[in-house]
Amino acid sequence: MSKKTIAILTVILAILIDQISKIYIKTHFSLGEEIKVLGLDWFRIHFTENNGMAWGFEFGGKAGKLFLTLFRLVAVSGIIYWLVQTIKSKIHNGVVIAISLILAGAIGNIIDSVFYGVIFSASTHRGPVATMFPDEGYAEMFFGKVVDMLYFPIYQGESFTFFNAIFNGADSWITIGVILLFIYNKHAFPKTKKE
Repeated sequence: MSKKTIAILTVILAILIDQISKIYIKTHFSLGEEIKVLGLDWFRIHFTENNGMAWGFEFGGKAGKLFLTLFRLVAVSGIIYWLVQTIKSKIHNGVVIAISLILAGAIGNIIDSVFYGVIFSASTHRGPVATMFPDEGYAEMFFGKVVDMLYFPIYQGESFTFFNAIFNGADSWITIGVILLFIYNKHAFPKTKKE
């Protein structure tokens, strides 16, 4: 299988898994609804939304949200260029997969930010779940919220929870991609020989 095929299949499969899981959660869960996976306390599906920054941080209101989305679009262009150059230079497949996962993760969260406000009704706590393709969405284009659902509270004390982040498939792909880049760093960032 060619490196180009590996990259394309990785990106498509990762985006599909991310978006199918987000659409399912958005249309089947109320905000804050949670289930334990296999009855485990440390692995839960917990539906939450954020404006697109890590851990739900926000800055600059609507202008900050628009800037973040536009920045992501520029970053994706850079990642695509990096991936194309990597494929051309015949670097190890592990690096191609790593960059492809990072690209898929970035695209997955961009899809939420750009389109979800238009194609979904609002999610509410204890209310009806969101519907897809309502007469009117909950926000304008570029102002959608990112759907998060993966929650691994490995340790929960009275005032402290270890690993309290709630994230999604796209975030996972980016993390896995970065880990792979560390593993294949000699291939990803080869040292040039001094003359």
